[in-house]
Amino acid sequence: MDNLTHSLVGALIGQAGLKKKTGLAMPALIIGANLPDVDAACFFWLEGVEHLGFRRGITHGPPALVLLPLLLAGLLYGYDRWQAKRGTRPQGRLPVDFKWLYLVSLIGCLTHPALDWMNVYGIRLLEPFSSRWFYGDTLFIIDLWLWALLGFATWFSLRREKRGGAWQGPARAALAAMLAYIGVNHAITRQAEAELRESPTGTDIVIASPVPFWFWQREMISGGNGLYTLGEDTSLPGVPLNRCDLMTPYTFNSQVRSFLFWSRTPYIVPREDGTLWLQDARFSDPRASGRFEVQLPSDACPGIRTEPRAQ
Repeated sequence: MDNLTHSLVGALIGQAGLKKKTGLAMPALIIGANLPDVDAACFFWLEGVEHLGFRRGITHGPPALVLLPLLLAGLLYGYDRWQAKRGTRPQGRLPVDFKWLYLVSLIGCLTHPALDWMNVYGIRLLEPFSSRWFYGDTLFIIDLWLWALLGFATWFSLRREKRGGAWQGPARAALAAMLAYIGVNHAITRQAEAELRESPTGTDIVIASPVPFWFWQREMISGGNGLYTLGEDTSLPGVPLNRCDLMTPYTFNSQVRSFLFWSRTPYIVPREDGTLWLQDARFSDPRASGRFEVQLPSDACPGIRTEPRAQ
């Protein structure tokens, strides 16, 4: 999920009462809820689509989810001690208890993979023990309904707290509503997948992909072997993967290797300029062009016309 959603979930957990367990609990929860995304730093040293094979992996797996909160708790604890020595520690801050600081940091971190699992992008929950991808197919990566629910509840709870009212109840109610919303969306996905009995390209793969805003709708992806349909549209271009030699580019091209490692529904598109491109049916929107595609060698698909077409 996007980082605003992660942050709001961390803030609401704090407003539900956990922020009273120790000083600096709120920053621990909010930062912790985003901390596994530290792997985004890979954009500084990886090129092209290589990030697809690195993101949502090692920093989202069990060892990192234990060590990252420990590192965060240590930094926050040290920051509190540093402020105390300088005489700049806020008087209204609660005493900092390292045990509770670690626990709230851990809770914040654990919410991150739980939310990331919800969409079709995927997450490697067992890294480094296993590189298997897991998919929830339940929520779109950016869910405006969740933004509205979590954002309003956070504001309302903070407003009540400032005025001396009961502030924990709204946060807890919003968290319960979020879980109910996720449950409803999960049921919609499973029902949509179960109703797809046949497809022109087969049903080896069936994905009910949530769409932006209209949370009750699903874009159906079905098929396999490099050929897919999107809903009722059977015109998704592609060359069957079994007609192409992908082993050579997989072995010698880090871009292709990273893409295929990440891809769930790969297919090959020959373009009018004679080039071959690997894409993924989950992200076939032309607006995503360049971010979720990689060029193949021209000889990867023997027998497939790749010469530029006459104008």
